Amino acid sequence: MISFDPHHHPYASYRTPTYGKKGMIATSQPLASQVGLDILKKGGNAVDAAVAVAASLTVLEPTSNGIGGDAFALVWMDGELHGLNASGYAPEALSIEGMYKDGYDEMPKRGPVPITVPGAPAAWAELSRAFGRLPFSELIAPAVAYAEEGYPVASTLATLWNSAFQTLEEELDPTVFADWSRIFAPEGRTPKAGELWSSSKHASTLKEIADTKAESFYRGDLAKKMDAYLKEQGGYLRSKDLALYKPEWVEPISVHYKGYDVWEMPPNGQGIVALMALNILKGYNFQERDSIDTFHHQMEAMKLAFVDGKKYVAQPEAMSRTTKELLADTYGEARRSEIGDEAKVPEAGDPYSGGTVYLATADGEGNMVSFIQSNYMGFGSGMVVPGTGIALHNRAHNFSMDEKHANGLMPGKRPYHTIIPGFLTKGNEAVGPFGVMGEFMQPQGHMQMIMNTIDFGLHPQAALDAPRWQWKRETLITVEPEFSAATAQALSRKGHTVKIETESSSFGRGQIIWRDPETGVLCGGSESRTDGSIAAW
Repeated sequence: MISFDPHHHPYASYRTPTYGKKGMIATSQPLASQVGLDILKKGGNAVDAAVAVAASLTVLEPTSNGIGGDAFALVWMDGELHGLNASGYAPEALSIEGMYKDGYDEMPKRGPVPITVPGAPAAWAELSRAFGRLPFSELIAPAVAYAEEGYPVASTLATLWNSAFQTLEEELDPTVFADWSRIFAPEGRTPKAGELWSSSKHASTLKEIADTKAESFYRGDLAKKMDAYLKEQGGYLRSKDLALYKPEWVEPISVHYKGYDVWEMPPNGQGIVALMALNILKGYNFQERDSIDTFHHQMEAMKLAFVDGKKYVAQPEAMSRTTKELLADTYGEARRSEIGDEAKVPEAGDPYSGGTVYLATADGEGNMVSFIQSNYMGFGSGMVVPGTGIALHNRAHNFSMDEKHANGLMPGKRPYHTIIPGFLTKGNEAVGPFGVMGEFMQPQGHMQMIMNTIDFGLHPQAALDAPRWQWKRETLITVEPEFSAATAQALSRKGHTVKIETESSSFGRGQIIWRDPETGVLCGGSESRTDGSIAAW
């Protein structure tokens, strides 16, 4: 296991890490963590637990994910790391030319237009098929039960739900908002903390997904319902787009960072941004976490990585620079040489010349899963297919309307994707899964958590609780209220524009599980910025 002092915890809630041996589940919802633990105790493995938790979270945390979203997974099984890309592509009828013809000069944020094919149900079925031990229907059963019987809403969830209600009421067409409200605000308001919420529509849809191993969602009755609704509402997604969809097994990508290998999903995901930043930072020897020098170099490296990501990252075949080129040591060195003593407005380099839920599971056999699932921007498009509880995401919003851009919109193309699961190994041994949810905070959270762990020796809970910062644009950095005022002032003198952000959810919500390869002991941390918890045995 990574070397750290379990008693050294200078941050936030002063919570200690959680230990276990036979299994561990880390999620943003206590009830979901318990679902995963129950699956392990029934004889399921880490993949079974991840699928059960993911399905349950569409009910237990609908503000961040849903049946109509996307998913990615890194699976450590029998000593090997596998990647599953279950992000969807643009419908056949969705094109830049077609949008201009239909009167759109930019991609809308909400409504029927920015909906791509949802990949989450296919991810559940494919993970179960490839690595699961228990019947698929048994994995979806807890989600069905919570949808039918209801559950008491947690406090952070209640706050986010109410905020989403106010946002969607302003942004959605009244008819669309009424469809959303029938499911998520049936009494004209969202549920308060401690109130019960249930959804028979969710339950029936999840049952159908369970009984057909997600076939109904892509090639059956559920697909027909989505087609009919979006045709009526002026959307582009059709049953033929759903029928062609299959998730893709891919090779994870990594950088070597100070004795460890940090793994992410390859593009179209933005995990490469975290790896590019670490590739720049590995050339420094940082002595203290909370020093001006450390923060300055982290911020400058992340800015350089992000602008490269924005310029180059897309569906792999559309990228003008390869993953290998972007992660080359020589390119990391070149970008490192651009960092000086003052903050800069970042510009993309050239290697040629030099809304989300995250969960982690582990079983007693050494298998582990890093899984992330999202509807994007809270409830995504705001579109809920009547009679189903399917809240559809809005991932096409990340496409560029510039056909020459690497991420330019094209039919059948996957967009630049924000959700990224992470994994850490040392030598040929798994250390474990980690992740942070929260749109463009995610690679920034990954970098900060990895450095908290490797450079500064913080245990998982401390690594999560430590105050975070987030680069927004140009020289603008937002920090949490707990961030040192003196350090913020010193960074300002270096040219950073530092602002305090009081909304804690904007800094991401993460989970970590590390495993000791010699003893098999599991050590986990769960996000203090949300309703997160760890279930272990």
